[in-house]
Amino acid sequence: MAASPKDPIEVFYWSTPNGRKITVLLEELAVPYAVTFIDINSREQWTPEFEAISAHHQIPAIRDPDGPGGEPIAIFESGAIMLYLARKFGKLYPTEDERQCVAVDQWLMWQVGNFGPFLGQAHHFNVSAPEEFPYAIERYHGIAKRLYSVLDQQLAEQDYVAGDYSIADIAIYCWAARHPRHRIDLADFPAVKRWFDAVGARPAVARGMAVIKPGRVDVMLPTPAWLKT
Repeated sequence: MAASPKDPIEVFYWSTPNGRKITVLLEELAVPYAVTFIDINSREQWTPEFEAISAHHQIPAIRDPDGPGGEPIAIFESGAIMLYLARKFGKLYPTEDERQCVAVDQWLMWQVGNFGPFLGQAHHFNVSAPEEFPYAIERYHGIAKRLYSVLDQQLAEQDYVAGDYSIADIAIYCWAARHPRHRIDLADFPAVKRWFDAVGARPAVARGMAVIKPGRVDVMLPTPAWLKT
């Protein structure tokens, strides 16, 4: 049963790729939610109050007032949140077909374990490190190209990564949306480009991606830290 408008799911959020996975999914599910912004740049994730929601002190996290058995539940880790929401609301996850479940699971886990952590390192060394580290920049650029090649191969003969549009596509898209920070030109990966444009054209995806703290500007490719000095 979907949460009622009086009791929306609370999303502890910042406008990162992992945070946007949850807002995009909730928009696709058409589920009421309320956002609590956790400014990770101001270290707001390191409070005892947030630790009670997210043991790892990382966004995103959610608190569902109508959890299992009708009791509230708090969940952290984006992959776990996505699986919970998709199962609860019966969309974007093929619970009736174990083979399809496996297909979605493996691509979701690929994103959580690879197309996320390694691209996050590319973000850091390309735009956030206090000085230029050519070895690290080249290393993570090479890994990024390999990851996009894997994705391109998967999408070459099908519209979405696991058959039908699913939570796996949402998870991967939210990271691919920052391809400029990965120094990746999607023109080099035509199947990814076709998929990226199709997913991005979905109204729910656009709404979920647009959730941002008022007054904040999310620059796709900020000036690297070492060029600001």
